[in-house]
Amino acid sequence: MKKIYFLLIALTGLFLFQSCSDTETYAEKKEKENAAINQYIADKKIQVISEAEFKAQDYTTDVSKNQYVLMSSSGVYMQIIDKGCGAPIKTNETRTVLVRFDEYNLLNNPDTMQLSNNVLAFSSIVDKMTVINKSGTNTALFTSANESVLASAYGSTAVPEGWLVPLNYVNIGRPTDESTEPAHVKIIVPSAKGQAYAATYTYPCLYELYLMAGK
Repeated sequence: MKKIYFLLIALTGLFLFQSCSDTETYAEKKEKENAAINQYIADKKIQVISEAEFKAQDYTTDVSKNQYVLMSSSGVYMQIIDKGCGAPIKTNETRTVLVRFDEYNLLNNPDTMQLSNNVLAFSSIVDKMTVINKSGTNTALFTSANESVLASAYGSTAVPEGWLVPLNYVNIGRPTDESTEPAHVKIIVPSAKGQAYAATYTYPCLYELYLMAGK
């Protein structure tokens, strides 16, 4: 396994928020958000596929074509880079999941990292969440602010709903050697499915996530 996968790291980033006029309506904010998502998709030459195409491809996305699937119920765009090792979370199972992430604000400097637990400066923090699959639907909470850079930064132990979308399509195991990898995905998360500040200030985020089983 690559050395970087053994690093449990965190960075308290600089928050970059789009200032809004007091007279700007929510509909106008959403229009800006949707425009930012569409601009990012165009700039990065992302090929958006439907859920039907995703299913026909055995629930995979072609990374060589920079494919993302649009999940219509959540508005999340997802690219599966590596399905990971181990097994998916089963129905009616509770699992501890460790997440390393990079976060980018697509409304403000989309190519500049806003927050991360994936840098060498901090080697002891990994975002740890408890995931409950009840009748096929996942819910999750970070175990504590001390065990989550995202929870500490944004003041909430609620796991963004957008982070739960990949859990239905990837394996959550624990890499043991260089031949096994954690699940690796990229997701574009609209504000309504994002972290607390994204929901408050109405901005979308891109996340690169590495997911693996915790103890």
